[in-house]
Amino acid sequence: MHARADQRIRVTLTLNGRERSGYAEPRTQLCDFLRHELGATGTHVGCEHGVCGACTVRVDGRASRSCLMLAVQAEGRRLDTVESLAGDGGLSDLQQAFRRHHALQCGFCTAGILMSCEEFLGRVADPSETQVRDMLSGHLCRCTGYTGMVQAVLEVARTRREAAVPDSQQENNDV
Repeated sequence: MHARADQRIRVTLTLNGRERSGYAEPRTQLCDFLRHELGATGTHVGCEHGVCGACTVRVDGRASRSCLMLAVQAEGRRLDTVESLAGDGGLSDLQQAFRRHHALQCGFCTAGILMSCEEFLGRVADPSETQVRDMLSGHLCRCTGYTGMVQAVLEVARTRREAAVPDSQQENNDV
């Protein structure tokens, strides 16, 4: 299919568990489509070169820079933005841990960092501090020293592991 640069194409995808559609020019970045066409304003646009990580979303479960992907490339795919983390109007365990550990300040980069952390925790159940710092190295945050973020991710990993252990097995470990 060949489209003119100014032609708008219908893009249908699953956004945060719900099928959504909108129109985008072939050159429209995914981050701009999410924000301006679908209203997912939690996705922030920073450098537009994939360096800062503020625009990170999950595409089919994988952390991806939405400024490096065109909206038309998202056709038929599953996308999760920071808006997907909070359930039933409350903060997710990861968001709560970021709050407890003062892992955010201005908040501009936080949405992208949370999406990378969530994807990372889905792959690595028992991360080391070095692994967490390595994952976070793909994000630029000028307000924090990353220490609070590392502590938050390690806490959530530990809590999720403990929750996954059946009560009877945990009692045996306590003895």
